[in-house]
Amino acid sequence: MESMTQPIEQLKPLMDWLLTTGPDLVANVAVALLIFFVGKRLARLVTRGVTATMKAKELDAELISFVDSLLYWGLFVVVTVAALGQLGIETASFLAILGAAGLAIGLALQGSLSNFAAGVLIIILRPFGAGDWVEIAGESGKVQSIRIFTTELRTGDNKCVVIPNSRVLDSNIINHSSTGTRRVDLLFGIGYDDDIKQAKEIIEQILSADDRVLDEPAPSVVLADLGASSVDIAARPWVNTADYWAVRADTLEAVKAQFDAAGITIPYPHTTITYASDATQG
Repeated sequence: MESMTQPIEQLKPLMDWLLTTGPDLVANVAVALLIFFVGKRLARLVTRGVTATMKAKELDAELISFVDSLLYWGLFVVVTVAALGQLGIETASFLAILGAAGLAIGLALQGSLSNFAAGVLIIILRPFGAGDWVEIAGESGKVQSIRIFTTELRTGDNKCVVIPNSRVLDSNIINHSSTGTRRVDLLFGIGYDDDIKQAKEIIEQILSADDRVLDEPAPSVVLADLGASSVDIAARPWVNTADYWAVRADTLEAVKAQFDAAGITIPYPHTTITYASDATQG
């Protein structure tokens, strides 16, 4: 009998512990599992709601994908920590480790995070969009794509220029396509002996005959300056952005041809050098 009661007596502390703490332990485990699975489900629902809103606003697909992953895993960590806390596990040290790891990653990816933040602001503020002709950070071209970390331009000679988004926001942005129209600024120099009125009439006739030149705002042809070697006449027609370069080139060519036909000179800077000869010889 003693041999039978001895094992029972050895298990008594375990049985007492189960009787005293068992119900609470089961309850805590059940609550922790409930927190984990319900929280995980809510995290996914919240993430889908946010991404659906971003898609409705037609934001960049890369930004939507990045926010989807970042938001979901951030909420997942919060849910996991809450479930572990319900089990009585000390989470302060765990959070400290996560914070230290996040700080280290942030320092290591400081430049990338700066580009990411700038990319988010560009997508939200929309200073330019795909297809716009812009000047950014000393580069000019058509915007091909706006990505999370970089903006891609296509230059007039078909080169691809990739600019970090932090540089985009740190520089002046000139968007030539934002209004749909542009003013072509042209300057023509004629000789001082030429007829100013005749030269202005020739330029006005060329502009009025070009269907690409807009009637409103009306083009202006004015005397701009009396230069050192020429009388400068400024012509400022308005055109659709897509016609800018063609109108500029065609107008320059037409004015040159008409000036030549009318005998109007287009002077160029020149220097006169006078040599003084010795009056006497040694």
